Amino acid sequence: MRYNIEDLNRNLRHDPKAFIAKCESEYDSHVEKAAAAIAANLSKSPIVLLSGPSGSGKTSTAFKLEQKLEERGIISHTVSIDDYFKTVDLRTSPRTPEGELDYESPHCVDMDLLNEHFDHLNEGKEIHIPRFLFSRQKRSANIVKKLKLKENEIAIFEGIHALNDEITAPHPEAEKIYISANAELYDSDSDDCFPGTWLRLMRRVVRDERYRGASAAYTIDIWDNVLRGERLYIDPFKDRADISINSALLYEVSVMKQYAAPLFLSLPADHKQRQEISEILEALERFIDIPADLIPSDSLLREFIGGSVYFNQ
Repeated sequence: MRYNIEDLNRNLRHDPKAFIAKCESEYDSHVEKAAAAIAANLSKSPIVLLSGPSGSGKTSTAFKLEQKLEERGIISHTVSIDDYFKTVDLRTSPRTPEGELDYESPHCVDMDLLNEHFDHLNEGKEIHIPRFLFSRQKRSANIVKKLKLKENEIAIFEGIHALNDEITAPHPEAEKIYISANAELYDSDSDDCFPGTWLRLMRRVVRDERYRGASAAYTIDIWDNVLRGERLYIDPFKDRADISINSALLYEVSVMKQYAAPLFLSLPADHKQRQEISEILEALERFIDIPADLIPSDSLLREFIGGSVYFNQ
């Protein structure tokens, strides 16, 4: 999706509520189409695999799919693949080229258990979904969630590795969805662009600082490895998807800049990513501000700035 910043600002000045509603409707139509595909595939499989890169809005999209499917008489249960992470073992856990623990690697996920659970759900058996305690970097031995699918029930497994061949190859009948924030906002005078990776970085920096206890400096520090993980472990499998959803909301930079810019400005002057962050801050000046109270409570954007009907924030 390529869009001119001047046109965007013009629309937001003229009638911001109408333009926001139009953007939300376009995203909603993607979710509606995905829900229809899931419903049509239910006779083949009760499993839905939802993948996408960091900051793409997987969790909100899963909740929205639940709503759309409930309208069709289908009950959904969303399961985070992150809870299938293996307990971190400093001797065997995957490492980045720099020697750091590589949390982006699919080898962090217990693929054997995940595939076993898919088989059990397909056979109508009960599974015990584990819980990964990120603060302790280990899987809980006693916190589990039981799940057994009844007729007209599905399980949506969401996570960055949901379309990995280790998952999709044994279960080709599952409905597969890929979500991304695919937008390129450009300046007609200079043809400079505000790429989708910047949009997702803003989403993640704001969300992590507000709700996950991570500073902007930390999130930006690991961003290069996040993008490296996407190139290695997500992009090669996105074509496995049966349907794609674009979660980019054209108006969102005009909202997110008010949250992200102060966090970007808080970075130390000698931060290794300071040059790119300075470029983002300069680009943000091209977008007008619009108040966050115009954003509906069921908007995907609320996952990152707060006030979502889907989260306890």
